[in-house]
Amino acid sequence: MATARDRPAMAGRSRGRPKLDEAAAVEAELLAAALKEFLQHGYGGASLTRIVKAAGASKTTLYSRYASKEALFRAVMYMHMERLPASMPLHHYDLESGLKAYLNQGLDVSLTGELLEVNRLIYSESHRFPELGRAATERSQLGIAQLAAFIGERAVIDGIACRDPVAVAEACIYLMLGRYVIAMMTKSKIPPATRRAWVDGAVRLLIEARGSW
Repeated sequence: MATARDRPAMAGRSRGRPKLDEAAAVEAELLAAALKEFLQHGYGGASLTRIVKAAGASKTTLYSRYASKEALFRAVMYMHMERLPASMPLHHYDLESGLKAYLNQGLDVSLTGELLEVNRLIYSESHRFPELGRAATERSQLGIAQLAAFIGERAVIDGIACRDPVAVAEACIYLMLGRYVIAMMTKSKIPPATRRAWVDGAVRLLIEARGSW
C-alpha cells in the first residue's frame, strides 16, 4: 500500500496498469538505493533509514516488500542475477562451446562493475554475517542447476551418458572459483585474453574426462 510520502509521485496517474508500473519503479528505486548503501557502508553498517530516505520512500513501503535487512540484501543479489549466466540460453550450443560461453560470460560480468563490488562485500563480511553467505550460495545454486540441465540435455543429444550432471556443473564452476576469488580479493586486473585462457584450460580438462562422467 502506498504511504503519504509515496502519493505525490502517483498524482495524476490513472487506475490499473500504471499503478503496477509505479510499484515497480518504487521497488527499483529501493533496490538501487540499497545497493549504494551496502557498497558504501558495508552490510553491517548499512542503514535502512538512509536507504528509504535516498529512495524517497518510507519504512512502511520498505517493510511491506522486505521484512529485514537480510531480505533486502537478497533482493539486491537477485537483481544482479539477471546479468549472470544463470539466465543465459545454452540450448543452441554444443557441450564444449556452451561450457566456455557460460564460464566466459560469468567471469566477464563478475570481474567488472557493481557485481564485483557486491561479491567483495560478501567475501569480506560473510564471516560476521552468515546471511550473506546464504544469499551467495542461493545465487550459485541457480547457476549450477541451469548448467546441470544443459549438461544433461547434451548427454542425451550426444548419446554419451552422464551419471551426475550436477557434480559436473559444480566442478565446472568451482574450477574457476579459486582464480576468481584471488583476482577479486587482490583487486588484480585480469585481461580478457587471460580469462579466456583460464576457461579454455578448465573446459579442456572436463571434456577430456567426459567418458568418466
